[in-house]
Amino acid sequence: MRRFVSSMFSFRFFPRVLLFVVTRWEEERSTDGSKWRFLEHKGPVFAPPYEPLPGKVKFYYDGKPMKLSAPAEEVATFFAKMLDHEYTTKDIFRKNFFKDWRKEMTSEEKSTITDLNKCNFSEMSEYFKAQSEARKQMSKEEKQVDLQENERLLQEYGFCIMDNHKERIGNFRIEPPGLFRGRGDHPKMGMLKRRIRPEDIIINCSKDSKHPKPPPGTKWKEVRHDNKVTWLASWTENIQGSIKYIMLNPSSRIKGEKDWQKYETARRLKKCVDRIRSQYRDDWKSKEMRIRQRAVALYFIDKLALRAGNEKEEGETADTVGCCSLRVEHIKLYPKMDEQEYVVEFDFLGKDSIRYYNKIPVEKRVFKNLQLFLENKQPEDDLFDRLNTSILNKHLQELMDGLTAKVFRTYNASITLQQQLKELSSDDSVPAKILSYNRANRAVAILCNHQRAPPKTFEKSMQNLQTKIDEKQNQLSAARKQLKAAKADHKASHDEKSKKAVEVKRKAVQRIEEQLMKLQVQATDREENKQIALGTSKLNYLDPRISVAWCKKYGVPIEKIYNKTQREKFAWAIDMAEKDYEF
Repeated sequence: MRRFVSSMFSFRFFPRVLLFVVTRWEEERSTDGSKWRFLEHKGPVFAPPYEPLPGKVKFYYDGKPMKLSAPAEEVATFFAKMLDHEYTTKDIFRKNFFKDWRKEMTSEEKSTITDLNKCNFSEMSEYFKAQSEARKQMSKEEKQVDLQENERLLQEYGFCIMDNHKERIGNFRIEPPGLFRGRGDHPKMGMLKRRIRPEDIIINCSKDSKHPKPPPGTKWKEVRHDNKVTWLASWTENIQGSIKYIMLNPSSRIKGEKDWQKYETARRLKKCVDRIRSQYRDDWKSKEMRIRQRAVALYFIDKLALRAGNEKEEGETADTVGCCSLRVEHIKLYPKMDEQEYVVEFDFLGKDSIRYYNKIPVEKRVFKNLQLFLENKQPEDDLFDRLNTSILNKHLQELMDGLTAKVFRTYNASITLQQQLKELSSDDSVPAKILSYNRANRAVAILCNHQRAPPKTFEKSMQNLQTKIDEKQNQLSAARKQLKAAKADHKASHDEKSKKAVEVKRKAVQRIEEQLMKLQVQATDREENKQIALGTSKLNYLDPRISVAWCKKYGVPIEKIYNKTQREKFAWAIDMAEKDYEF
């Protein structure tokens, strides 16, 4: 049965008449997990060894050239490559870098280099800039050599065999060493991300497969045969102690199955969300404080798409929080604000140190409960002092099998997209339809707080786009004058030649009008997306069948919504969704 379903994914064949089969398979599979029977691969591709700098490229300390040992020089190059970035101006970054850099120095270097402010990395920096520019100026032949080598590595290391299927691997290259950046003002920014070696790697494959061979003279940390997981290799990074994995590509059969399961779980929530909402509203009046806090937190997770938040050790990461870990200092209550009653103001750092700021009117009972939760507390105290993510997740499982805070985000994101598309879509041109789609996606990104800093090149790119618009408007003005003249000529002569000239000029005007409108829509779209990241929600929270169905209904090429990689990831949805699909 599982092999039959797998072949459907593999051959991109997933007709609606077979959905009941997949649903039945999903029920049977839940007790079995996602086990594979055979897994064979070549292992990872390691970062190339460090190449020392040419002798002419100097490092200076206190104004004097100084030859560094290879380990110290390599770490110095990491800083030099970032010299023009604002990170290297931050005190915490500089402090962490200098501390870790000194660990790589010889005793003589340590005794000499005692002050980062006396270090001069400018020649190193200029050298790497010149290298970068040289790569941009490479000939077609030189670029072709690089492409061929990348293709060779892809064919050798970029695929695995899993249960008789050749599957694409997502990230078969090990990240090279460098300096940790983190998000926002991360307390560990600037620390050295150490080189990953074969001795750090756990390989996962089947016993009866041809095991990956480590580089000559090395060995793997461990070779494991765990068919209950789908990663091929793993290691622990040194900054935060988190485990990194080499996984299958998003377009793989198993990834497609898991994606489908994720959205089907969200669709199951749609069937019982009214009951859940009714229950947590009743719980706002509970005599037990823990139940009230749980109910208000669930209301925020549902209404505002907040993440649940995970516990972490003090000082281990940036001061980020989720719903369950909100503190008193993160909210303010206003009985009335801007002609709205019972307003809650949120201001905190969420995932990846992205600031969440929102002023939202809430129901009176929620407002009164929040007032109660705040009583006799200091700013640094927990808002929900009788709740944590474990308690919340256990409760969510009781409400619906498989329910998590992320399922709420997926459900609300998908529902929002579907509703927005119904409201915004029309029979305009394809560029206008795409603008409507992006506006619907933007509503979801705002709901999920998927923000970004405006790109550094934003103003310049907008200026360039405006220049193109001005040029196109001038072309249109000239084309209209030519059309007017052609009409006058035809009116005077009434011959066939002048008639054809009028038609040619008319088509030219129409073509330029379409080009101008496309540029104007592009400018509007770019301006509106300046501080909103659309990709996260589109790839992780929006049921792709909604987008595919919309494309089919309004005649928009799927390529306008999903690029090639995304189309591979959502191949199952592209085959499956009809234009009348409803989430």
